[in-house]
Amino acid sequence: MSTAIEERFGPYGGRYVPETLIAALDELTAAWAEAREDENFKRRLASLHRDFVGRPTPLYLAERLSERVGRRVYLKREDLAHTGAHKINNAIGQALLAQRMGKPRVIAETGAGQHGVATATACALFGLECVVYMGSEDIRRQAPNVERMRLLGAEVAPVEAGARTLKEAVSAAIRDWVANVGTTHYVIGSAVGPAPFPALVRDLQRVIGDEAREQALAAEGELPARVIACVGGGSNSIGIFTPFIEDSGVELIGVEAAGEGLESGRHGASLVAGATGVLHGSLSAVIADPEGQILEAHSVSAGLDYPGVGPQHAQLRDSGRATYTAVTDAAALAAFAELSQLEGIVPALEPSHAIAWLLENGGGESYDVLCLSGRGDKDLAEVLEQTGG
Repeated sequence: MSTAIEERFGPYGGRYVPETLIAALDELTAAWAEAREDENFKRRLASLHRDFVGRPTPLYLAERLSERVGRRVYLKREDLAHTGAHKINNAIGQALLAQRMGKPRVIAETGAGQHGVATATACALFGLECVVYMGSEDIRRQAPNVERMRLLGAEVAPVEAGARTLKEAVSAAIRDWVANVGTTHYVIGSAVGPAPFPALVRDLQRVIGDEAREQALAAEGELPARVIACVGGGSNSIGIFTPFIEDSGVELIGVEAAGEGLESGRHGASLVAGATGVLHGSLSAVIADPEGQILEAHSVSAGLDYPGVGPQHAQLRDSGRATYTAVTDAAALAAFAELSQLEGIVPALEPSHAIAWLLENGGGESYDVLCLSGRGDKDLAEVLEQTGG
């Protein structure tokens, strides 16, 4: 790990924020640069990973799925982490950092609710005040997670603007941070936002890939041919990709939300079908009109329903190091059911997009590692509504 914290990934990234936030971002950059080299901080985080989160999560050879796709497939089981998704890795780390910085109040945004639950969980653990901004449409779609956040002591603040989903929740959280920057830390849930957040979140999520790389070598004696993950904002994918970036023989495959089809305009595929623009303090791939105005994203999965992506993904796309594709709502819903019935594992709708891509791109002698970033309990009501049961 280099000592410098990246602010740019090629042309992407940076800080496009109000002047009032620059000092807070500088403070956060310095705090993270210090904390990640501090042996006491690292030991505390490692013990929380082990004893609270339940790491390392298993790398599971999915035998029936492998038979179905015609090649060996290992699932990195982030669904088995405490709270049911990879989001806890980032939330625990940032809450620990907030405590270290003397910030008693934490805010967060959430779409699918998993990051909100993870942040509420971390704040309960450390005794921090917690406010989670959530679009009212996502509150409707993810009611069980809303109740979990409230049970954990968090205030869930509904956002009624725009499409009432993740983009608007982020905007509301940023407004809160501007107004309360002295006492408040903003736990961004993905590898997006102004520097240092994309690098900070990546650093906290790369535990997924560090474990997966070691586990894969132990299981197979060689690296996988492909590492596959869904991409919304892109934290689970950058987390699992990062330790493999220097391994040129390993393909990195990111799967975005094609929604109702790329041609329909109702999708969440910033990398595949977007443009370059600024969203929530960062220059990256976004879904925008020709004048640069951000458009509404659409996905059946609330966690992929975001019109932007982390800047490092845009750099990986441009360099050709990673390949990005997109999968429709219908294909993801079918994969949700198929994995459940093949493996007895109910996946979240987000990684169901990656499963759907794999189901159409199998065969061959080598093996794959796929990040199963979360479990599907939160999505059952939405799936039943979408499929008519």
